[in-house]
Amino acid sequence: MSNKVLAKGLAGALAASVALVPMMASAGELVIESWRNDDIDIWNDKIIPAFNEQHPDIKVSFTPTPPTEYNASVNAKLAGGTAGDLITCRPFDASLELYKQGNLTALDDLKGMDNFSDVAKSAWQTDDGSATFCLPMASVIHGFIYNKEAFEEVGVEVPQTSEEFYAALDKIKEEGSYIPMAMGTADQWEAATMGFQNIGPNHWKGEAGRKALIDGSAKFTDKPYVDTFTELATWKNYLPDGYEAISYPDAQNLFTLGRAAVYPAGSWDISLFNNQADFAFGAFPPPAPAGSDTCYISDHTDIALGLNAKSDNAAEAKIFLEWMTGSEFAELYSNALPGFFSLSKHNVEITDPVANEFVSWRQKCESTIRNSYQILSRGAPNLENELWNLSAQVINGTISPTDAGAAAEAGLAKWYAPHQ
Repeated sequence: MSNKVLAKGLAGALAASVALVPMMASAGELVIESWRNDDIDIWNDKIIPAFNEQHPDIKVSFTPTPPTEYNASVNAKLAGGTAGDLITCRPFDASLELYKQGNLTALDDLKGMDNFSDVAKSAWQTDDGSATFCLPMASVIHGFIYNKEAFEEVGVEVPQTSEEFYAALDKIKEEGSYIPMAMGTADQWEAATMGFQNIGPNHWKGEAGRKALIDGSAKFTDKPYVDTFTELATWKNYLPDGYEAISYPDAQNLFTLGRAAVYPAGSWDISLFNNQADFAFGAFPPPAPAGSDTCYISDHTDIALGLNAKSDNAAEAKIFLEWMTGSEFAELYSNALPGFFSLSKHNVEITDPVANEFVSWRQKCESTIRNSYQILSRGAPNLENELWNLSAQVINGTISPTDAGAAAEAGLAKWYAPHQ
């Protein structure tokens, strides 16, 4: 999931500073626009001070905007010439459009960009890969968070296969002390993000399946997608009573209050659960069917930082971005925000045990990203929003898995040539 931010623009002016020896000009003030208004203390108390230890002459301000207002706000500021120097970038099309409009600077020549793989950079590149316009910061990983005390009380083990997963949920339901799975469909996006995109990669084989949708060799009416919807339809057997009216914060509360055994998760939930849950919890990846050779996880490129093409402080901004390519920032960010994982190649030691569990899945499973994000949500109807609605309807039982696949395909065929 993920929501992010914006701020106030204007770069400061260079001021002369007098020292005993030579006279030096101090750098201008850098303003960072972001939608992550929940991160402001981390930037102000940890990240910016760490940067200033090496570059004390560059003042940096983190000025977020509420997530729901960010896109409109940053677009208006860029158009009006009042945007900050550094623009926090959402993955794929929203940021690509900013680059096409001339609002972001290509960063391919930035020192340290080779610390990021092609997959890490792909969310902030042109379709042909010829230009990278934002510095990758972090991804989020999907899986399941579970109440360790509940598992112990009911007598279920952490599932290794999808068969074991549903057997465990059945046992938890039968025992009756806990809601098997805390999620609702009122907000719709969780049904797709923590449901469809969580369990789906094991059906469509990760990146191979995602790319096949893009080139048109795979369709949503194919078995892997119908099977994903079919599995998702079974979730209604394990959700709380009245789940159709349960929102995302409601589901979080059910879990942190100890009333549910399993929570379909994005790794970004770790920090909240650390603060609110008074029981031990762990995590496991989306279980693949028994006998599967490979497991797949949604390791979704989530957040990056770009350079405003009209920044008056481009030189200082590039110094900040170059610092962000290093191991110090990778480790600082990953540990300050458990559940947001550095996209750099640096070997980062993560101290939070649950975040460490999530990131360990990269070693045993193949990573992919949400299949609606690259290219396939550029038209109308928007595939991402379609999957929100269809996933919620499948769980609610108001549409069949086969019809959901047909509806997703029909929507894509309305505007996307490879599916026509």
